[in-house]
This record gives sequence, structure tokens and C-alpha cells, in this order.
Amino acid sequence: MNLYYKLSIMMGFIVLVSNYLVQFPIQFLGLSEILTYGAFSYPITFLITDLANRAYGKTVAIKVVYTGFIIGILLTLFVSTNFSDIISIRIAIGSGIAFFVAQNLDVQIFDRLRKKVWFVAPIISSIFGSITDTFLFFSIAFYSTGIPWVTLAIGDLAVKFLIAILMLVPFRLLLTKIKDYTESSGYKANL
Repeated sequence: MNLYYKLSIMMGFIVLVSNYLVQFPIQFLGLSEILTYGAFSYPITFLITDLANRAYGKTVAIKVVYTGFIIGILLTLFVSTNFSDIISIRIAIGSGIAFFVAQNLDVQIFDRLRKKVWFVAPIISSIFGSITDTFLFFSIAFYSTGIPWVTLAIGDLAVKFLIAILMLVPFRLLLTKIKDYTESSGYKANL
């Protein structure tokens, strides 16, 4: 299986896991009003998008986003959406819209910054993507529900920023593997 399919499947899986985990506030250290477990898994989607963009360029990265979107949303609808619960439906809709807009923004920003020092494109694109995703998702999923969506969004965004910084380590480590993988398959990496 080539890297494109692996990244697309990983993207769909992370979207599914994140959409499930966002339903559960962290119940210790007084974090239930400001943080859900989904905040820890979702930022990995930006790593996947940025790896695809670095390996193949903007066009293929967008295809990974679309394929991951379809996989993630279909799995979310069939695995973790309770159609009798409006919040669950709003989570699926909010996730889809936020994911699609934020990931496409990430791809565009990364592509514009790709020639800068290796860490500039992934960190800047992930930060702007995270801000967009967080605002869209939490406002669509939880606005006017009684759930403290603003504080949850702020907590989520803080974790996304932290994880975006931490994801620079695997991003850098995987750059060499991507180059080796793409070149061994006859494709010149777009590093």
C-alpha cells in the first residue's frame, strides 16, 4: 500500500477517534469545563496533512484530506453518531465542516511556506488550521446547548497548540522516511 493510502486511512481513523472522544470531558483536575479527550487526538490530522503536503505537494495533500474526510465522516456517522441525540448529530456536522475548512486552509498555508526553514510551514499552518477548526467545530456542535463550548474551545485550542509544537518532532523524524519511501516507489519527494 502506498503512502497516500496509508495517510488517508490514518486521517479517517483519527477523525473517527477524535469525534468519539470529544464527547467526553476530562473529569479530573477540574478540567471538565475546559477540555475533552478529543483535543489530544485531533491535532494529529495536521501532522498527516503536512506530511502528505511535504511528500507529494498540495494537490495530493488535498486528496488525502478529501479521502480522510470521507472515511472519517462515514465512520463517524455509522460508528459514533447517535441519531436520536441532537448533540451527536451536531458533532458529526460540526466535525465535517470544521475538518474540511481547516485542513484545506492548512494545505494552502503549508504550500505557501514550504520553502522556509523546515519547521515554519507545519507550525504556522497547524496553528491557523487549529484556530479555524476549533471555532467552527465548537460553535456548530455546542452553541446554544448549555454545554460550555467557549471554555471547551479555549481549552481545546491550548492543547492543539501544544500538540502542534510536539508534532514537530515526529514531522522532522518522518521527513527522511518519507523521502526514502517516496523515492523507493519511483516518486520524487517534494521536500
